[in-house]
Amino acid sequence: MPYVDGFVTAVPTANKQAYTEHATKAADLFRALGATRMVEAWGDDVPDGKINDLKKSVQAKPDETVLFSWIEYPDAATGKAAGEKMMNDPQAAEMMKDMPFDGSRMIYASFDSILEQGSGEKPGYVDGFVVAVPQGKKDAYVAMAQKAAGMFEKHGALRVVENWSVDIPEGKVTDYNRATLREDGEDVVYSWIEWPDKDTRAAAWEKIMADPDMQPGDDMPFDGKRMMWGGFVPILDEKLA
Repeated sequence: MPYVDGFVTAVPTANKQAYTEHATKAADLFRALGATRMVEAWGDDVPDGKINDLKKSVQAKPDETVLFSWIEYPDAATGKAAGEKMMNDPQAAEMMKDMPFDGSRMIYASFDSILEQGSGEKPGYVDGFVVAVPQGKKDAYVAMAQKAAGMFEKHGALRVVENWSVDIPEGKVTDYNRATLREDGEDVVYSWIEWPDKDTRAAAWEKIMADPDMQPGDDMPFDGKRMMWGGFVPILDEKLA
């Protein structure tokens, strides 16, 4: 299963093309560092939350759009080595000078995959989720995720990936800890569902929400009120290896 760097970013909506070009150049850099896939997904259906949400997580302004993005590596050793090289790479430093977004509000972390189901194809739509989960409930979370992934696949999902945090950097403005209102003894889960298109996603969720076996109960292994989620359209999906 892959090792993942997961990002949430607020980008001025007017800078969509500039951001896409910036990300395309970055893909070449990550390819050289051993990454296998890079996906940039543009916010399409990002709801407001009562406590927190993906827009609040990056302090998105009214004229900005939230992106849900990730980079996959074949294993943790490659991903960690890539992170170290990035810190000393002149090309990476040059790219950081002229970013079409406020990098101080981008949140990112590294994750070990705990579930990967489905062969995956180039998706036309992505559901992205971020939530804090108690460390002692990891096994219960994985069991719940496996059950849900089977249901998503049954209704047309191409791929489901769940990732457990291993390194959450502290940010100057915001970070995953603050975004999820993470408490002592909790880790962050960053996950996504790949769909062929938005219509398939909408039809699937309607059936899943009506299924009695998929209704949340009192034994949920996390605080659902603090889960953040949204629907996104990929604007870049590069297989790098």
